[in-house]
Amino acid sequence: MAFNRKTFRRNRIKMRIRKTVHGSSDRPRMSVYRSNRDIYVQLIDDNAGATLVSASSAIADIREQKGTKIEKSAMVGKLIAQKAKEAGINTVVFDRNGYLYHGRVKSLADAAREGGLIF
Repeated sequence: MAFNRKTFRRNRIKMRIRKTVHGSSDRPRMSVYRSNRDIYVQLIDDNAGATLVSASSAIADIREQKGTKIEKSAMVGKLIAQKAKEAGINTVVFDRNGYLYHGRVKSLADAAREGGLIF
């Protein structure tokens, strides 16, 4: 049985992070998923097991715009901050989901902070 070492390593890191990071309705978990092409983010209430707000670079408004994947990640960060404000969410717990905090993940987090979310 073959396995991908990179995915295995990320899952180990992910489990280590998820032991301590837990979202609630007043302070949801901001979970990031990064694919080769797009980036997705959700605000999750772990107590209820529900997604409160979500955004991604796969939506037509962001996909049509020119720019690098890092720039599109910043757009997604601003969008999630805007949607969270509309839903009445000000503070979140950041879950980088096992990814290193640089590049697209960092760009998304910085843009969400600029948009008014408190980590």
